[in-house]
Amino acid sequence: MPDAAPSATHPADTAVGRLLFLDWLRIAAFAWLVAYHVGMVYVTWDFHVKSPFAGPALEPWMKLSEPWRMSLVFAVSGAATALMLRTRAAGPLLRSRSRRLLLPLLCGMVLVLPPQAYVEVVQKFGYPGSMVDFLGLYFSAYGGFCGDRGCLVLPTWNHLWFLPYLWAYTALVCGLAAWAPRLAHALARTGQTVLGGPALWLLPALAIFAFRVALLPRYPSTHAFWGDLYNHAVYFTMFLSGMALATAPGAWARLARARWPALGLALACWALWVNGVPAGALRAAVVATFQWAAVVAATGWAVHRLNVDAPWRAELTEAVFPVYLLHQTVLIVATYALAPLRWPPGVEAPVLVGLTFGLSYLGYRLLRRVDRARPWFGMGPRRDVIATDFSPSKHPK
Repeated sequence: MPDAAPSATHPADTAVGRLLFLDWLRIAAFAWLVAYHVGMVYVTWDFHVKSPFAGPALEPWMKLSEPWRMSLVFAVSGAATALMLRTRAAGPLLRSRSRRLLLPLLCGMVLVLPPQAYVEVVQKFGYPGSMVDFLGLYFSAYGGFCGDRGCLVLPTWNHLWFLPYLWAYTALVCGLAAWAPRLAHALARTGQTVLGGPALWLLPALAIFAFRVALLPRYPSTHAFWGDLYNHAVYFTMFLSGMALATAPGAWARLARARWPALGLALACWALWVNGVPAGALRAAVVATFQWAAVVAATGWAVHRLNVDAPWRAELTEAVFPVYLLHQTVLIVATYALAPLRWPPGVEAPVLVGLTFGLSYLGYRLLRRVDRARPWFGMGPRRDVIATDFSPSKHPK
């Protein structure tokens, strides 16, 4: 495919069909999340279950996506929200998103996540009881599983922390749009203007740098929602940036043209980081620049290469949510089941990747057929053509 023309527009900015690259970005981001979580089994960082072969060898490659992967997901979610607000009132939109986000969160905490927590307490704390015994502790909010990193919170939302965070940001935006529409429009225009010029490169990276310096030392990442100020500052900024990019004229074209320099800058910052850039403000600046440059690069390349359809895009778009819900439980249970075999990582990891993707996708294929189960696993009503909420044909410019 030839490079994007140097004009102010791009097909993604003017198309009357879907913004297909947003579908593909979301699919790719969550697929990488599954692979990343498999990698967490083999590194020294804290995770729910660990391989006896865990060590630091994989960590530089994990850092290649660690700072920006979820930032990209929140930016895509912000873009989707901005496009949905074009044709939906804030109140109905929030009710729709509440069903789509909070029902799966409740389902996950009640049905999907208990096996994860059970395997964790067996491996980390030597819990001798059965799964049935543990369920009594899980649903009674037992707080006695404690270690060097604190006590395990039960019930837990583990990897589903993304859902309450996204719901909160959507509620804030919808609330502002409903109760102060003039202020919301003024802020939106400001964001569009800011990201329409050189500040596209500078301002989000500066904001992340400020958050890393001012908030991260005092409020390290917890994903517990309350008190998780650093993560909220970064992810809400990314959410708002996605909203601004989705509505700023010519923004997708600018991102497509920026894909090569953004990719080069991101890789350079990653190389500096993993090769021991000194701690402090310099490291914060390097990681912040890496984080935003990688988001720009990923989005720019998606606009350039992935604004196309394929026969299986619609199904993968629908599969993302249920696979996201199921994958970590499948991974953790599979890791625990394979542990007695003591396979080396080169053998075990590909098996875990295959099992996690395969069984999670099989779960989606089974659940999609059950109408009553669909809303609890993030799926809308069954229909012949699966459509996500950010089709620009529904949101004319």
